[in-house]
Amino acid sequence: MTPTPTPVAFGADQARDRLHDLTVIDVRTPAEYASGHLPGALNIPLDSLRRALPEIRHAAGRGDVLVVCASGARSENACRVLAEQGVTTATLTGGTGAWSAAGHDLHQPVACDTRAGWSMERQVRFTAGALVLLGLVLGLLVHPAFQLLSAGVAGGLVFSALTDTCGMAAVLGKLPHNRPRAADLETALAALRDR
Repeated sequence: MTPTPTPVAFGADQARDRLHDLTVIDVRTPAEYASGHLPGALNIPLDSLRRALPEIRHAAGRGDVLVVCASGARSENACRVLAEQGVTTATLTGGTGAWSAAGHDLHQPVACDTRAGWSMERQVRFTAGALVLLGLVLGLLVHPAFQLLSAGVAGGLVFSALTDTCGMAAVLGKLPHNRPRAADLETALAALRDR
């Protein structure tokens, strides 16, 4: 049995110094990617990672691969998935948030039909808050049993924090505005093949 490669973590300045020789994969949703990404980053959402495995393996065979997300949590998850498949990658500590906070520029797509969207974290906070309020209002106006909706969301948030996973983000990631167009994903995969 071969050992699983250990993912490496780069700080923002370290990644910037090596950016010219890294293949950067952004695993955020297309809407998040459109709001700003590292220069030269290719958008392969986390749920498309397994589909892109042959191309990522090819790129990793030709040079180092840096996996990026908003805060570093999804990219760490992606690095673990890739490591299980024998692909060594690095993650950006703190994600694009740390990159921007360090004073480095984020690029935005030039395509006119690409609109910036909310980060996944913001979408989760909005949805959780809206569901809690809905449960409380319906509990007061319709029937007290609707308050169980608020309790369920609270329980889900506690579970999410304890396990460092987020089921709500997984569900929200399947919404149309968070999904890549097939042409966009194929373009990113072709760029990986050309590396």
